[in-house]
Amino acid sequence: MAGILKVDKYQDFNGNDIMTSDGAGNITINAAALKNTPAFEARLSANQSITNLTATKVQFDTEVFDTDSAYDNATNYRFTPQVAGKYFVYSTVVGRDALTGTFNISQFNLDLRKNGSTLRLIGSYYNALSLMFPSFVSGSVDMNGTTDYLEIFATFRSSNSAATAAYADSQTTYFGAYKLIGA
Repeated sequence: MAGILKVDKYQDFNGNDIMTSDGAGNITINAAALKNTPAFEARLSANQSITNLTATKVQFDTEVFDTDSAYDNATNYRFTPQVAGKYFVYSTVVGRDALTGTFNISQFNLDLRKNGSTLRLIGSYYNALSLMFPSFVSGSVDMNGTTDYLEIFATFRSSNSAATAAYADSQTTYFGAYKLIGA
């Protein structure tokens, strides 16, 4: 035996809306505990120069979205969630030889930092020198919501000590995070 329950609103015992429907199949989740927010994703608007063998903060300056204004894309280039919890964090940066256009990059490290300290470090090493290559870092991070912040740093090794760049491409260079539900 099957049954159908038709409602336009679910509420808790205190009359607070948990979920509403517009009658056309579109549901709005109203309970913060059921949302993956705060969440953001940001990208580079232009290539960023990075000095050889120098850990440099990647300045993701263009927000794709920022649900709670928790990402600073103008000054500090960091995510401060303002809500305690566990967050899934991800970033990909493509390194590119910025000066010569030749194959000089042999190592590329991408560093996820929490409160200025390395939390995850991904190193990419290549036997053959490369012109461009990506590095990716991700993981779950416990955040206190008020003072904890996350940043991405990149370090390149170029055989000719030339400046390298974090390559600005909306498809390949980005930084984002979102709150995990139930974690």
